Amino acid sequence: MGTDVGPLNPRSRGRKRSLGGAAPPPTAAALRGAPAHAHYARAAAVGGGRWAMAAAACARQPGRHGARWTLPLRPPLCLACAVETLGDNGASLVRKKHTLSRLRDALAWQALPVIRLLAPDEGLCVHLIGTLFGMLHTVEDSSALDLFLEVLVQLIVELKSEQYLRCVLDESQKELCKATTLRGSLPTFTLLGKLADAIPVLADLLVVEHSNLVDHLLMGLTYPNEGVKAAVCYLYGKLYSSPVGTERLSAHFTERLCGLFLNTLRHAQTKELQVNCLGLLKELLKSDHFVSILMNNSKTEEESENPDFLEGENPLPLVLKKLLLTRDEMLQAASSHCMAAVLVHSPSRYAPAFIHADVPEFLFECLSCTNEILIWSVYCCLLLLTEERLFFSKCHTVYGVESLVRSLRDVLQLNNVELHKQGLLLFTEILKRQPVEIKLFTNRGVCKEAIDVLMETVNCPVLEVAVEAVKAVAAFLRKDHLSSPPVPYEELQKLLEAVLKRCADLSPPQSNKRHAGDLLFSVSQSHPGNRNLSRVPQRQGQFLLNTLESFRNACRLAVEFQSDPMAQENAFTAPSSESRDTLSNFSEFLLRICDNLCIPMVMSYLERAVSPSVMEVFISALNTLFTVMPNMRDKFSKKLVSSSFIRLTLELKARFCSVQSNPVLNQACSSFLYNLCLSLYSAMEKERDSSQEEQEMSELLQKGLPQLNYTVPESLLLLTENPESFCLDQSLCSHQHCFILLLYFAYTLGDRFVPEAELFLAIKSFLLSAQDCGDCPPPYIFRAVLYLLAVCQDKGKDLDSRSLCAIKRILDSLPDLGLVYVHCPLLLNFFLRYPELMGRFGHQVLQLWFSWEDCNQTETEEAGFGMSDQLNCANPLLPILKSNSSILLILLDLVCSGSVDVARKVLVTLRSFLERNEDVLVCDLLRSQFLQILQQLLVESSSASLQANRNLPLLLNLLFLVQLRSRDVRELDSTDFRLLHQVSNLCGKCTPRDADLLQPSLNFLYWSLHQTTPSSQQRAVAVLLSNVSLLELLQKILQCTWLWSSPSEPTYLSSEDALLCSGWLLAASLLIYQHRYNAEVHQTLSLDLTEVLNAIIFRKKKPILLLVSILQFLRAILRQNFSSLLVTVIQTTAQGAREPQLTSLEDSALHPLAVRQVFSLVVSLQNLLVHVYLQKDLLLSQAVVACLETLLEYLYVKNQDVALHVASQPWHRFLLFTLLSGGRKSFMQPEILRVMTLFVKYQSSNIISQKEISQILQEAAEAKLSELPEATCRALRLFLRQIQSSCHQMEPMQAGTVQTLLESLLGQTRTRAKYQDIVCLGSVAVSLSHIRD
Repeated sequence: MGTDVGPLNPRSRGRKRSLGGAAPPPTAAALRGAPAHAHYARAAAVGGGRWAMAAAACARQPGRHGARWTLPLRPPLCLACAVETLGDNGASLVRKKHTLSRLRDALAWQALPVIRLLAPDEGLCVHLIGTLFGMLHTVEDSSALDLFLEVLVQLIVELKSEQYLRCVLDESQKELCKATTLRGSLPTFTLLGKLADAIPVLADLLVVEHSNLVDHLLMGLTYPNEGVKAAVCYLYGKLYSSPVGTERLSAHFTERLCGLFLNTLRHAQTKELQVNCLGLLKELLKSDHFVSILMNNSKTEEESENPDFLEGENPLPLVLKKLLLTRDEMLQAASSHCMAAVLVHSPSRYAPAFIHADVPEFLFECLSCTNEILIWSVYCCLLLLTEERLFFSKCHTVYGVESLVRSLRDVLQLNNVELHKQGLLLFTEILKRQPVEIKLFTNRGVCKEAIDVLMETVNCPVLEVAVEAVKAVAAFLRKDHLSSPPVPYEELQKLLEAVLKRCADLSPPQSNKRHAGDLLFSVSQSHPGNRNLSRVPQRQGQFLLNTLESFRNACRLAVEFQSDPMAQENAFTAPSSESRDTLSNFSEFLLRICDNLCIPMVMSYLERAVSPSVMEVFISALNTLFTVMPNMRDKFSKKLVSSSFIRLTLELKARFCSVQSNPVLNQACSSFLYNLCLSLYSAMEKERDSSQEEQEMSELLQKGLPQLNYTVPESLLLLTENPESFCLDQSLCSHQHCFILLLYFAYTLGDRFVPEAELFLAIKSFLLSAQDCGDCPPPYIFRAVLYLLAVCQDKGKDLDSRSLCAIKRILDSLPDLGLVYVHCPLLLNFFLRYPELMGRFGHQVLQLWFSWEDCNQTETEEAGFGMSDQLNCANPLLPILKSNSSILLILLDLVCSGSVDVARKVLVTLRSFLERNEDVLVCDLLRSQFLQILQQLLVESSSASLQANRNLPLLLNLLFLVQLRSRDVRELDSTDFRLLHQVSNLCGKCTPRDADLLQPSLNFLYWSLHQTTPSSQQRAVAVLLSNVSLLELLQKILQCTWLWSSPSEPTYLSSEDALLCSGWLLAASLLIYQHRYNAEVHQTLSLDLTEVLNAIIFRKKKPILLLVSILQFLRAILRQNFSSLLVTVIQTTAQGAREPQLTSLEDSALHPLAVRQVFSLVVSLQNLLVHVYLQKDLLLSQAVVACLETLLEYLYVKNQDVALHVASQPWHRFLLFTLLSGGRKSFMQPEILRVMTLFVKYQSSNIISQKEISQILQEAAEAKLSELPEATCRALRLFLRQIQSSCHQMEPMQAGTVQTLLESLLGQTRTRAKYQDIVCLGSVAVSLSHIRD
């Protein structure tokens, strides 16, 4: 708009003035008839005369007008000369144009000096204005006319006087009246338009005081000249831009102008006319009345509501559509702007006309440009069209979405934030309003391109743009937008992750890792002003809300796709490749991103403020996640509860949903708690057949949760209330039961948001209230009550008798205790804590405990042996047993009366208890009970049933563990002998394949022979040797040594190898003790000596312990010179013939051994000794050395020459060097000392010299004997005694050293602590003294 006319001169208000040139002096009659005109005419005449005289003087004397007429321009301009030139009819047009140009510059840059010269003299001003006005109608040169118009408008504006304006209006009206053609009126129309543009008040003057000018304007629209029409439209636009003009010309437009204007706009050819018509239209469209007339031109109201009329007869949409088809972006922008101006009045009323005219199609086409104004106008127009459903049903969005997406992509390259926001707003509305039955994205490429655009806008650094982008993402995540296979799950993951990360970047990190309920509690308690978003920037809060809506929509999308087989995975994936675009991966992503980003982001928000709308969306999203991945529902629910989300939800309900406020939030929270509880119930009660109970709980939660809008302290008080004091007893009970269930689920997963002491008292009061009313809560409620009492027991006092009676009454009313049982150590401890409960329900509770317990935990316990805290967690019954050993009676009763599975678990627990609680004296009790159990089993069971009994091996293992706990040698009592008799009879009923039964049985028999006194030992040997079936079994086991194949790894001890080890050790023990006590033998064992020797000589990867066991048997039979009542030794040749012929005197002396077997055995023992010594296997090395000692003793008895020959073999010295080089290079090793002792004993001076003996004595004297291992001290003592008793010559100093060392070793033996003789290696019981001695 132009410059305002400014304050008008009060003296000139209301006066009119004519614009004369050199008017003649007025006559008296003229003065009397028109006094005002006479005055101004006189002023004009006088002014003209002055200018004429001044001009004449200037012509005669150039440059002498004076400095005051000179304007400071470059070059200077004399105003007097300029006015004279303009008024000189003889001056050329070129000269006048130059003068006008200079004068225009003066008014533009030096207006104040010009006005100071002109304003004091009205006549001079009128003369100059009249001169310029007159030249408008005499000059035909267009450039000159433009100059005249520009200077004239500038002059009138700068003079700021209404009188000059009125004079111009008067003259213009006269000129229009006397014009012969409308073409001659063009300068006048143009002048009035420019004046109206520069002086807004002119429009009011025209329509109020010069209304007849409007008729001339109307005639101008009918003139066949588009220049005239353009000027008229321009002036019309200025008139209708004024409120006064709009009001005064309303009827004029309705009756005369509307049709004519539309026709003019429709047929306009020049851009000038098109632009001016659109300018007029823009002003008209500001009025709802004019819009209605334009859109319903020449139609009745009934016709205007008919789509056929709208489509075929309404000219305005068609005219604007025509302008959209032009290549001129300015016209396209103006046209779309006018469409938006129409639609903004009533989209539902006017949009159908544009839609039927297919205008949206061409609007979308316009988006391919780069003109920001045009794009903005199109965005606005399309945004208004989205409010009409017809816009979507005609599939215009389907046609134009690709153009829109590409436009958004291109617009992002422009630095126009408002344009970015408007485009995203349009895209969001289309995504929101698109009907479900019409797919928006029919092309997967466009869909992925839309995702890329959204990704880019989400990451835009301008927060306002990112906010709109996240809204668009929320609207985009709809099934019908993404249902065209294959669904781009991977791109959606990236988009959603970008949204969440952008939102997380806006939020400050959490100050600490408090739980959700703590955060909300702190916010609600510390600052009451936090009840709104005042502490959080509004945009950030809105961004978070939109982000959560996007996440919730993504979760809903995943749920909806579960019923669509085509959306499960990418159908276009090659069969041999694995696609990541699957619904399963997308669902896992949602759970992961919720845990990693979404929940921490909301927790950070809760530190600053709480918004009901934000929390409603958040809780709703979490609720949807329950069904996103059903197989992860239990795990997800447990994590939510452990993170205090039950407390958070209760706090939200109490704070925002009381007094029936925020019903949407209340419904979301209640639904979330409902699904959470049912999910936890199904996860925790998998063992229970509880469909009816689950249905009852579901009905209770659905009914009670929406009304449970109390704070935690209020809810605790609610538990203590007696229902009789309320009129709505059912409502109170419903609230109490719901709150108890919520506490139960929260406490089971560690969210103890209520102090245990307070909760214990509240639950106790609830129980007493139920007792007073004679009410029995449902089993699932009482189950929660018992659990909460058990959990809070440590924080409260013991229950009184009244409370215990209430518990017993309710438990007695139940048909099955399992209905209220919870598999929890605290509940077990609660029942066993009170004698009243343990005596009545202890047996049932323990049976339920073992029914629910996992038997596989035994392996876990064994793997972690020695870590008591972890073991107590693995089997929490162990510390209870330790504190209350009377429970053992119940456990032993369960072994007899319980199911096979329960009995097995009880035995596993007892075994763990015995292994880790050696300070409890329960052996006698357990042995007597085990005897009864064994007797019962042996009487009632056959051999086949015994072998099928899974609990019997555990029972035998436990029996052996009970015996193993006795470290000291003790006398066997009657129970022990009866157990020995039962176990040996049990073994006789088995076969070598029953390793699980025989292994613990043989361990028990082996212990009974070694860990007792000689008298008991003699009786035990007699019992075992009298059992023929046992000896037959032992014969079969020993024969299996050559029949069973060895494993690939020699160090691995299989169950078969373990049984062989126990068989050989038991046979060796029986062989020794039978000979020692000369016990009667009822069944002999027959062994092939060649097989025994080959087992040692050709080891074939046998386990180490098996070699030790065979060596023990070989030692035993060598000590008895192969002459025993128990064992019959046979020997076969290579051809299998028995009792081979003697080949030499040496062989006959060594019978049944041959010399070659002796040397082979010695070499094999040497090699084995080197092998096990390097591996630091003390047990096998001791067995090898002991066997070598026994062999030489046997040889020395049979043939001294052979014995000495064997002991003097030179490779023995090489053996010593090998042993010394492989260890610590010290003689203080038990194996080395025993070998040296052997060579000293048999006077092998070529093997060990006096020098080595001196070195050993010196090293022993320097060693700290107290720090040496017991095996080393024993071997050193044997070596020293052998030196004393041998024929070696010793110096007196050496003899003294030997005696001193022996005395020191004797003192060490007396002070050394006793060790456990029998140990378990794998599953084999081994007596260390049996191997060593």
